This record gives sequence, structure tokens and C-alpha cells, in this order.
Amino acid sequence: MGLIVALAVLAAALVPIVLAMGPPTRDQLLEDAHLKGKQQLVIGVKDDQPGISLKLPNNTWKGFDVDIAYMIAGYLGFDHSQVRFLPIESEDRARRQARDNDGFVTVDLVIASYSINAKREEEGAVFSASYLHTEQSVVTLESFKDQVSSLEDLAGRTVCSLTTSTSIQRLAEAGAKPVGRNRISECFQEMYDGKVEAVTTDAAILAGFVTGDRAGVDGQRFPVLLKNVKPLKHWDIGSSPRERWGVNTGPNKALRDLVDLALYESAMDENNSTWENAYNANLRWQQEYNLPQPVAEQQQPDPRKVEVRQWPWERIALPPPAHPGSPPAPTGPAARVGWRGRGRRSSGC
Repeated sequence: MGLIVALAVLAAALVPIVLAMGPPTRDQLLEDAHLKGKQQLVIGVKDDQPGISLKLPNNTWKGFDVDIAYMIAGYLGFDHSQVRFLPIESEDRARRQARDNDGFVTVDLVIASYSINAKREEEGAVFSASYLHTEQSVVTLESFKDQVSSLEDLAGRTVCSLTTSTSIQRLAEAGAKPVGRNRISECFQEMYDGKVEAVTTDAAILAGFVTGDRAGVDGQRFPVLLKNVKPLKHWDIGSSPRERWGVNTGPNKALRDLVDLALYESAMDENNSTWENAYNANLRWQQEYNLPQPVAEQQQPDPRKVEVRQWPWERIALPPPAHPGSPPAPTGPAARVGWRGRGRRSSGC
């Protein structure tokens, strides 16, 4: 009996040591992320990007980013009814400030076609691993007379992009006349109205406007957001850099690790097809309307492994995460269908 008591005392003494020295459990991460007992998860998303994140007239949300947001929220313990989406402008994504009826609100996560780059990290963004890879491209009216195979082909022309995107700088370097707007839908309206000749940003964002209200999966259609809508042409500008979209989790490391765990489970679990379903429902079916420009890579990017354990006494789990700003290691499908290698800097949309 005395031996049993001694062993129990020893075990009780060792558990705090293991907890202090070893990786945390998922339960600990939820507590450290201040998610335990939380009744609502607030996520900043775009509201004007068909196929990515669009607020519909009935106040529901639809798009790839919306589906990814629900996937991550589910891993964090929130069902659909506990997720609150707020529209967020590009310039507010780093500080996680979205607007509601009462003013600005600090959101828990930003999932808003947000490309990972060092400048944004310097501004305060803390990124998860990437959840989608796409690239910069150009859209013009279908009636546009010339060919566009590079940004240099737009020299002397007025081209619109998001104000906070370094696409603006690239346009200036190419000799174009850049126009910056806070919302990509504003760029398209100005092109329909004849005020600019082209729009440039990430291909996955542009694709929804090119697709328009054509019928997609299960007959879904994008509602017409703009006036004086005209047919569009999507141009492949070749050697544009890979855009790696990530989730801005803010400075709480536990929350970032949980988001990475959600992405890891999605990528590594053969029975988890949530990412593939989101891609098929929102992006894959658009490809035929956007040729020759690829909409986005057709496979979930390699996830980042996070060190975590199931039980307090486990010492070894997964390797610790890499720094979110470091480029991902080349993966098996580096030669993914329709995708080129990258060497230039990110446009950062």
C-alpha cells in the first residue's frame, strides 16, 4: 500500500514537470487561445469577391474563404451558428479591424484572400500556414483590342488594383498608370464604366468576376453585384509569383497553432475532404470560363506541423512550426497541373 501511495505522489510530482517541458495538449491550446467558454467566433472576410467570399442579398455568406473559415471554426469547437462574419477592408486586415453597425470590431481571425509576405508581418499580421496558392493575373473587357502577356503590355494604360497591394508598385514599374481602390469590385465597376482599361490582382479573386452569373455546381450562380456588366477576358501574365493565402490569427501563438492544426488535419486525414469540397464548389468549376489562366492550384498546400500531444504524459508529438514568413518547402506535386515555378516577389493582394 505504501508503494502505491509513493508512486502516486511521484506521478503527481512528475506531471507538472512534463507539462512545463513538453508540448501542450490541444485542450491547453484552446485555453491559452481564450476559446474555452467563448460563444462566438468573429471572422473578418471580404464581402465583394464572388467565389471567394460574397455576402448574398439574404445576408448569408458564400465562397471558398467562407468554407475554409467554417472548417477552421469547427476544429476550434464552433458550429456554423456560432460563427459571425464581418466585412473587412484590405487596409484593415493586418490590425484585424472589421466594421459592424457600432463601429470597428477586433475580429478573432482574418480569412480574406490575404497573401503572406514579410511587409505584412512587419505591419503586425501573424499568419498561419497557407491554405491556397494562386497567382497575379489581369482582366480586361472582352472587347479589349490588344494582347496582354505581361504587365509591360499595359504600359501607358490605366489599370486598377487594390490600394494596399504591391501590385500598384509593379504596375508603375511596368509603365502603366495605376489606380488604387479599397475594394476590387470598385475596380471592376470603373472598368465597366470606361474609367480604367484593366484590373489586376490574384487570379482566384478575378475569376469570379470573369465567370459572372454562369451556372456552377448544383446550378449556383453569382449574383450580379455591379451595373453595366460586360463580358470579360482573363489574361495569363506568365511569370507572376505564387500568392500564398494565410489566416491572420493575431499575436496569440496558441490560436495560430490551432489554426495550423486544423489545416494539418484537413490535409493529412484521407477521410477529410472539406478542403477539396470547398475548392470544387467554389473554384474548380470556374476554370473553363477563365482559360488560359489557372484559377488556383488544385491541391491544398502542404500544412505546417505543430508540436502537440494528446495526453499530458506524452513527450514527443509533431515537430514545432516553422516561422510563418518562411517560404514553404518544395512539395511532391511541385509540378502541379497548370502551374509554373516562381522566382519573383509576391504582389501581396
